[in-house]
Amino acid sequence: MSHTDNIQLELRKFVAPEFIFGADARLLASNYCKQLGCKKVLLVTDLGIAATPWLAELQEGLLENGIEHIVFSSVSPNPRDFEVMEGADIYRASGCNMILALGGGSVMDCAKGIGIVSTNHKSIEKFEGVDKIGYPMPPLICIPTTAGTAADLSQFAIINRYDQKYKMAIISKATVPDVALVDPVVLTTMDSFLTACTGMDALAHAFEAYVSNASSAFTDMYALEAIGLMNANLLASIQNPTDIQFRGRVMLASMYAGLAFSNASLGCVHSLAHSLGGYLDLPHGECNAILLPHVVDYNFNKAELKYLTIAQKLGVDIMGKALPEAKKQIVEYIISFKESVGIDSTLGTKGVKSDLISILSDKAINDPCNATNPRVPTKADLASIYSEAI
Repeated sequence: MSHTDNIQLELRKFVAPEFIFGADARLLASNYCKQLGCKKVLLVTDLGIAATPWLAELQEGLLENGIEHIVFSSVSPNPRDFEVMEGADIYRASGCNMILALGGGSVMDCAKGIGIVSTNHKSIEKFEGVDKIGYPMPPLICIPTTAGTAADLSQFAIINRYDQKYKMAIISKATVPDVALVDPVVLTTMDSFLTACTGMDALAHAFEAYVSNASSAFTDMYALEAIGLMNANLLASIQNPTDIQFRGRVMLASMYAGLAFSNASLGCVHSLAHSLGGYLDLPHGECNAILLPHVVDYNFNKAELKYLTIAQKLGVDIMGKALPEAKKQIVEYIISFKESVGIDSTLGTKGVKSDLISILSDKAINDPCNATNPRVPTKADLASIYSEAI
């Protein structure tokens, strides 16, 4: 932007937690627990993390610092509403006064849900929607173990209403953690497929935040930087899993994307993916990767200039190309990129049948992420995108 260009003066709010980024940031957990007045902490994690060195290390640090804790690890991918309620019961019965989350997006979203329920004393589904939380959560510290969801930074908590078979979005400043300890070292135990899926989730966050109708100069800056970093480093981080520089750049990309989407919100990629995750329990990042090129194709004419800027950030040569050709090249690049990192599935190969499209579209059209999509979708539009992605 030139110093003489007009700037956006429409009111915009930007919310972020305190965060520490860098190698060994996780080791500060006990210090922050003490600063936040911890008496007893509920340590939320999952069985996958329990099999890595990170949980035992964290517990040892808490014990060395005289911090009493209890572990809650009954968290599924696409965390269930009943898991949140179980965790909240344990939190209250154990006399905890803060929460420490160690894990990916599912763990951190579950931890947020536990915090919401523990202070508001209602079932988690009562908080679905925007700004429905009456009382603040207990102090929450997040240590993300994947580079994609950015739940450690965001105003979102996504919980699966298991019996209803859909994912509900809880969106509120109250869900922003007090502290995020963002440590790329923990990514070195991620397998290649999880790295790819979470990286594509972050890329979708950045794409959607950048073209969102609630974007701003602040979110645009983070979104574009996230796109550039993820594009340049995701494949290398898969090929060199112990290289802390590649892991660090991917983690930084996830952070930037999180700061962008937490404040600009998302779009149809996520409304469609939430429906798939809730109804069929499919992996969120993989769904985003499959859907992203189709949604870009759908949205393109409503955000042409922004998609052209994204193309430049990706290194796609669109110079002198007509808009239809530029769109085609961007979509083809996304497909090629996701396949290069190991995601070559379609919704069809994931078990989505055409007779489910109406059910999935019914659920997706009610997702709040549609509100900030640059093109206002109808149920028929969403059904068409599903059909193309099969």
